[in-house]
Amino acid sequence: MRFCVSGDKWGPSGDKWGPSGDKWGRHVDIDGDKMSTINVHMIKTTKVAEDRAYDDTKSVLPAEFARGKHLGLEKATHTYINHAPSAQALKIMHLMIAVAGGRMADDVMHEIKGSDIRQIKGMRKHDKASLAPLIAEIRATTIVYDDTLTEQLTIGGFLDTAKVDYRYDDHGDIKVRWWFSRSFRETAADSTHWAIMDRQTVFALRSKYSIQLYQYIASLVGLKHKNRHRFLITELRSILGVQEGKLSRFADLNKRAILPSISEINQLSRFNLSTRTIMDGRYISAVEISWEEKPDPTSAKNELDRPKAGRKARRDGTAENPVIAFPDLGSVKDCQPWDKIARDNAPRIDGRHVPDLRVLADAFRKWCGEKSVPFDATSIEKTFTTWCKGYSPR
Repeated sequence: MRFCVSGDKWGPSGDKWGPSGDKWGRHVDIDGDKMSTINVHMIKTTKVAEDRAYDDTKSVLPAEFARGKHLGLEKATHTYINHAPSAQALKIMHLMIAVAGGRMADDVMHEIKGSDIRQIKGMRKHDKASLAPLIAEIRATTIVYDDTLTEQLTIGGFLDTAKVDYRYDDHGDIKVRWWFSRSFRETAADSTHWAIMDRQTVFALRSKYSIQLYQYIASLVGLKHKNRHRFLITELRSILGVQEGKLSRFADLNKRAILPSISEINQLSRFNLSTRTIMDGRYISAVEISWEEKPDPTSAKNELDRPKAGRKARRDGTAENPVIAFPDLGSVKDCQPWDKIARDNAPRIDGRHVPDLRVLADAFRKWCGEKSVPFDATSIEKTFTTWCKGYSPR
């Protein structure tokens, strides 16, 4: 009897059950105690991304990109990403891949509006001035793809060209247009391994080390009979994107990169990670990271829905007094203490009417962006109070 296998799905081949076209995983012949496997075309990462286009809470990344350091599964390939960008630039990269979806391997222009970026919880409120250096970081990222079977080394980037159209910047309609590089498109087109990423988690993580480790682990979670991986110290430094010459001692690497990343991922994702150091004589040669999916990810979802202010204190268990932050979106009407501050301090229209609190809130957010004032600054209430006294809706 013949069965077709596609990912985790099984069905009788007589019924032709499986993905469309030739995207079968493999055919398995079962005859008594005998089993033979014939490999055929694997499901493409781009097909998975296309099929999940309906779900805007998840993103599909090629495993070659998600793992950064190396793939090393069925193919004898290794991917190295040099000049790893900052956390904010990594989030823009994730957003670009998510927006492209199943078209990430196509030689076409992709586009997103500034207003779309501003609606993403966990993303900064970007304009031309803040986007330009981040896109420059992304453009400088180098991807080295080494296929040892064909003995070919491909060196390229993530982006070919990106354009920031700021003609309508004052109205919040700034647009970002980009074309992926040829090397990234070829890698995406050939990819048959992927990572399913929770978008809100990616955008909520504060450290680039956390983002890099999270996307690597996410690419391994779907593998059967595997819930841990042993990383050499040099390999782990590369995966995290630690710059040459920084955190050279393991004690510093562990304290400032590995453990904080593990703690942040455990707080904000559907995974629980744990580590174990591997000794080689008197020295630590490797770190083993284990993972498991949380049976109930409610605590992570609740944390993602809370303001980011005070998150580190809650994670470390040192939070005593709740830290408040100015809301990222919407009106401050009935949202305390901001509603009361605005009503008590903003000048009344015609001496009687309270200004539109949504317009007022948007104006304050724009002012904070121009002055680089974070919404969770310790003095944000005092800042908002002073600002309201000088507010004019005209």
